[in-house]
Amino acid sequence: MIYLDYQATTPLAPEAREAMLRHLEGPDGTGFGNPHSAHKLGRQAAAAIEVTREKVAALFPHGGQVIFTSGATEALNTVLRGTTGDVLTFATEHSAVRDGKGPVNAEGRDFDILPVQHDGIADLDALDAAVNTNTRLIAAMAVNNEIGVTHPLGDIAAIARQHDALMLVDGVQAFGRVNLTDCPADFIAMSAHKIHGPKGIGALWLREGTSVDPLTFGGGQEAGLRSGTLSPALIAGLGAAAALAQSRMEEDAAHVETLWARACEHFDHWTLNGSADERWHGNMNIRKDGLDVARLMSDCRDIMFSAGSACASGTGRPSHVLKAIGLTDVQAKSSIRLGWGRYTTLEDIDEAAKTILAAAKDQELWD
Repeated sequence: MIYLDYQATTPLAPEAREAMLRHLEGPDGTGFGNPHSAHKLGRQAAAAIEVTREKVAALFPHGGQVIFTSGATEALNTVLRGTTGDVLTFATEHSAVRDGKGPVNAEGRDFDILPVQHDGIADLDALDAAVNTNTRLIAAMAVNNEIGVTHPLGDIAAIARQHDALMLVDGVQAFGRVNLTDCPADFIAMSAHKIHGPKGIGALWLREGTSVDPLTFGGGQEAGLRSGTLSPALIAGLGAAAALAQSRMEEDAAHVETLWARACEHFDHWTLNGSADERWHGNMNIRKDGLDVARLMSDCRDIMFSAGSACASGTGRPSHVLKAIGLTDVQAKSSIRLGWGRYTTLEDIDEAAKTILAAAKDQELWD
């Protein structure tokens, strides 16, 4: 098996697994403590959580607060529902943001989805025309999960500031891969399983001086913003993954560039979806006219790649991201997404490309 679906999830780092096991079992079977208990086991678990909070905070901008969540979807929803005023976002955003339109509208607030340019980059003119005195939140991705395109976050933040609006950044595909310590956001969401950590844990970063109303109520954990018993094991896995990402960021980025260059050699006759310049090179979304992607995936069953977002797989609908950049239904359904990262080798790229290109060629011969 060759795994090229790093946007959907990443392989668990051995360091993260070991950190989790220590809090599932412990050296003497006592690693199961509730971090909100006052006794020794609880205090030990709570201390470990605070150590992880510092590790995660190191990858966010300085001067903020880290709140642990079940993942980025909860983090994004918390901000969308926990702030006031109207919301603006873009057509290529993840459904965790776009599907917030209904609940936000139900509160009597406007939620407008703005266009992007044909290269997938946010249309700043459309944003400038849409923002007004009622706008209180602008949501934008750092790196798009389907096409890898990066938005001009500094320009978006400048427009938000001019109108006293806050900025929410979906940092899922960027956290631990690119430097976010200078990100001009007021809120940033991340998920551990995108950086070789476990599923079911993530974080919301809030800039100092900002606040949101909680989605859940109960024990008042996480400064009253996210009630519920925290999992020391999951959080420890996140902490180990975050520390590893920080220490390896330059090394991982250089490796991704090497893999990108090799993949470009193999797929030089395919069409790249999205900007060729403003993008993360761990994501290659490409298309070939007439390609039957379902058949291709069946013929390449030992190559794990995607036809779009894992969250929308199985719907049968063309990707909303590819439609937003102007592709027809046929073009969108003739596109594939290849994603790689830390544990991908050049041999993986070569073998996967050989298999995919041969299967695509077979379609031409049979057709």
